[in-house]
Amino acid sequence: MNVDLAPECERFRGLVGMWVGRGSGEYPTIEPFEYLEEVTFSHLGRPFVAYAQKTRRAGTGEPLHTEMGYLRPVGDSAVEMLIIQPTGIAEIHTGTIGGEVLDLRSNTVCSTPTAKRVDVVTRRFVLEGDSLAYEMHMAAVGQPLQFHLRAELRRVD
Repeated sequence: MNVDLAPECERFRGLVGMWVGRGSGEYPTIEPFEYLEEVTFSHLGRPFVAYAQKTRRAGTGEPLHTEMGYLRPVGDSAVEMLIIQPTGIAEIHTGTIGGEVLDLRSNTVCSTPTAKRVDVVTRRFVLEGDSLAYEMHMAAVGQPLQFHLRAELRRVD
C-alpha cells in the first residue's frame, strides 16, 4: 500500500489498510461461534498506527464485538499496543514485530467494575501478502490462558 508513514512506523507498512474476513471463537464459558470481521490499520502522520476492529455474527449479521486502539513503535523491533473495548476492558500490550509477524502479550488488562474479569491476552498477527491471519488467547473469568479466537482476513482497497 502506498502511504506516507512516519519513519518510525515503516515496520507497520504491511498492516496499513482495510482487512475483511471470517473467524471462529470458543471458550469454556461460551458456545463456539463464527463471525465476520473488519479491521482497519490507518496512519495519521504521527509515530503510531490507529487500529479499529468490528465483528458480526456469521449468518445473521448481528453486531458482536468492537475495539479500537493504537500500535506504537518502540526501539528497533519492539511495539506497544493499546486497545479499548466498549465492554469496559482496556488492554496494554508489549511485543515485537519481525518480518511479517506481530507478537503481543498484555502486561496490563484493566476493567470497569461492571466488566468481565480478563487477566491475560496474547495476540499474534501473521501477514502473508494480502492475507492477514491472527490468533488470540485469553485468561479470563477464572479460566487459564487458552485459545479464544482465530481469523483469516484479506486486504480490500
